[in-house]
Amino acid sequence: MGSPLPERDTALLLDVAKTAGEIAMRHFRADHRVWDKEGGAGPVTEADLAVDAMLKERLLAARPGYGWMSEETADNTARLDAERVFIIDPIDGTRAFTEGQESWAHSFAVAVKGEVVAAVIHMPAKGVTYAATRGAGATRNGALIRVSSPAPEGDVSIITGKPNLSASHWPGGVPPHTRHYRPSIAYRLGLVAEGRYDAMVTFRPSWEWDIAAGALIVAEAGGEVSDASGKPISFNSPSRLADGTVAAASTVYGALMQRMFKAG
Repeated sequence: MGSPLPERDTALLLDVAKTAGEIAMRHFRADHRVWDKEGGAGPVTEADLAVDAMLKERLLAARPGYGWMSEETADNTARLDAERVFIIDPIDGTRAFTEGQESWAHSFAVAVKGEVVAAVIHMPAKGVTYAATRGAGATRNGALIRVSSPAPEGDVSIITGKPNLSASHWPGGVPPHTRHYRPSIAYRLGLVAEGRYDAMVTFRPSWEWDIAAGALIVAEAGGEVSDASGKPISFNSPSRLADGTVAAASTVYGALMQRMFKAG
C-alpha cells in the first residue's frame, strides 16, 4: 500500500484540528493550570498538554509510519529516520491563551523529506482556519487566498516584533514600513498568506512547529518563504530550528532581502 496523498493528510489535519479546538476552548478564559517551562522557554498549560496527547494518539494511529515532532513532546530522534513526519504546535501563542486573548492557534503540518506538503492553522477563538496542500493552493475558511502585491520599493506592512526592525538587521536600510504585531507566529504567517500584511520577519531562531504550517500556506498563496539568510528551510532537522524566517509577497521579498544583505 502506498503512502497517503498529501490532500488526505490535509483532511486528517483539519479533522483533528476541530477536536483540538474543542479541547482548548474548554480551558480558554476559564481556570486552568499553567506552568513555566525550564530555561525561560515560556508557559505551558493543561490545555497544551491535553491537545498534544489527543493529537499524538489520533495522528499516529492514523499514520503509524510517520515521525513525530511537537513542542510539548520530548524529542525522539527516531523522527529523523522517518520519510514523513508530523510537525505540531498544540497551541502557538500560549501566553496570549492564558491572558484570554484570541490570537492563538493550533499549527499542524506534515513534512516529507524536509518539505511541508500538508498544513493547517486553526484558530478556534477567532473562527478562522487556514489550510494548504502542496501544489493545490491555500485557503482561509475554505476560500482560496493570495498574498498581497505591493510595489517593490513602496511602504511595506510588516507583521513582526519591534526588535526585528532594528537598523542592525538591515545594512541596506530599514525598509519604509508600517509595523503590526500578533503573538502567534503561525497567525502572522496566515495573515501574510491572505494578503492582509505584506511580510513577516523574525531574525531569532524559529522553532519548526511555529512556522512549518504557515510556510506552506504562504508559499501556496503565492508568497516567498526562506530563513533569514535567504536559504530554503528544510524541516525535520536535528535541531528543530530554522535560522529565522522571512515570509513575504513575491513583489517585495527580493527588495527586503537586498536591504538585509547590502554591503556596508
